[in-house]
Amino acid sequence: MNPERGGSPMTVELLLAHAVEVGAVPRRGLPLESFRSAPRPEPVEEPDALWDATGDPNDLGRQRWGLVAPRGPRGDRLLALVEPLRRWRQEGQGGAPVIVHRVPSVMDGPYAMRWKKEVFRHEGTSEKDRPRYLLLLGDLHEVPLELQQSLSTDAFVGRLAFASDAGYEAYAEKVLRWERAAASQTRARMLFYTARDGSAATELGHRALITPSVTACRERQEEAGFPPADILELGASGAVPIEHLLDHATRPGPGVLFTLSHGRGRPPGGWERPEARREHQGELKLPDGRFLPAAALASRPFLPGGIWFSFACFGAGTPARSSYAHWLRKLPESDPNARRGLEAAPQAGEPPFIAALPQAALANPEGPLAVMGHVDLAWSHSFSDRGRGTPSRFIELLKELARGSRAGVALHSLIQVLNETSSELTSLYNQEELERAHGSPSSIDGVERARLWMLRQDLANYILLGDPAVRLPLASARESAPATDGRVAMRALLGPRFGGAPPCAPAPRAMAPEEGMEAAILALLTGQRVPEDLAAEHGVALDELRRWEELYRAAGREALARYRSGHG
Repeated sequence: MNPERGGSPMTVELLLAHAVEVGAVPRRGLPLESFRSAPRPEPVEEPDALWDATGDPNDLGRQRWGLVAPRGPRGDRLLALVEPLRRWRQEGQGGAPVIVHRVPSVMDGPYAMRWKKEVFRHEGTSEKDRPRYLLLLGDLHEVPLELQQSLSTDAFVGRLAFASDAGYEAYAEKVLRWERAAASQTRARMLFYTARDGSAATELGHRALITPSVTACRERQEEAGFPPADILELGASGAVPIEHLLDHATRPGPGVLFTLSHGRGRPPGGWERPEARREHQGELKLPDGRFLPAAALASRPFLPGGIWFSFACFGAGTPARSSYAHWLRKLPESDPNARRGLEAAPQAGEPPFIAALPQAALANPEGPLAVMGHVDLAWSHSFSDRGRGTPSRFIELLKELARGSRAGVALHSLIQVLNETSSELTSLYNQEELERAHGSPSSIDGVERARLWMLRQDLANYILLGDPAVRLPLASARESAPATDGRVAMRALLGPRFGGAPPCAPAPRAMAPEEGMEAAILALLTGQRVPEDLAAEHGVALDELRRWEELYRAAGREALARYRSGHG
């Protein structure tokens, strides 16, 4: 929302641009009062305590990983394409079998919730075996969006959808390549970009979301629990060409990219051909009026090994029907935002789909490991409600990514806000119905309920594309086998780079490389050698050598603590 001068009503801005538009989009959003007429949304099921609440949510061995694929030959094919990833995840959860669910291609909201209760939560499945991480395979016409949204209220859910088999294969190979490699960096990079095109929506986004997020992330690094990170904002003083962003995004490693822009929508006269809608809807509108096409991210290095959060209309995909269509039809046709929203919303019979831009980025071998974005119209309300900026819900997501949490865990910090908002909204509707049943006048603040309705709708449409179990390749986030000494811990962390086993595989009993590493650490601890010389001798960065030391010390302390506990 945007508090205007002179007591004018607060407005909600739409992050949408017409496909043929060159200039700025309308400068005035919808007044919050217009949301009073919004109908009661479908309920969001309350999270259920299915998993070990006391266990680390990032621990696959405790939380488990599973697959959801469409029924029939198409699902068989998709499962075959990601088989290397399935084997890797099964190894990562201690050899426990990966559960695979097969689902119909058509589900409405109630059907999706019934499937979740009756099939996914079937009493015949042991709770310890029920996967909390779920990777859906196929586009929105193959595995319904409604199922992803229903499962996401308490599970960690991601989706892979590509136009060709090669996309699935390339993505699986990319994840395995990054997770098998030795991670040497201990700090994440955070890159913020606002496509400042002169519109009220992007200026509000820059002022109420991007700038406060940058400031908060820098300040909170002094606090316990907030990880150190290298932070850069592009667009702080004005419009920045997309080429600058692409140049900064070429660096591989643990990087988080947060972009805010308009998403490309339907032209006023409609798309010239059906394929153009799939190819271009959701492209990011750039400050110079152009749009960023999928081809621009298909092959060049773009956030390799990183994670991208894209804030834009249809940035992740387009549903079969918009959550806002029935409400937008009640607004005056003269309102430009209502008209633009209805023009962009899916028409009857149009199939849903995942946007081409994130598809290209994820299929790119030198692209990100995951993309988070919106599958409907995106409004400013999710970061600016009650007349002020509320970036904290996004800062928590960024913090989780920077500390090495898996992508599904990070996005769930945003889903928790959705769950809380849905509960609050439901209580208001129930109170109003109770008062009506007793013949009492309603005590509900219509504007407050409108605010909650808008926030609930917006948050429900964020989804994760990619495997929800991926994480930034940070040395501090790597899983290690239960360590009885420093050598075993280092072997589990560093894996194939030094001839050892992959991080999640059983390690051989004895290996010479870690003995040399131990000698290097002892020389470092006793000051016998110059750290830079030791790092050069072992062919690693100084940060990685320090990581060896940190890991060795931690494993030793753990062993001493166990010894003390066992010997009184």
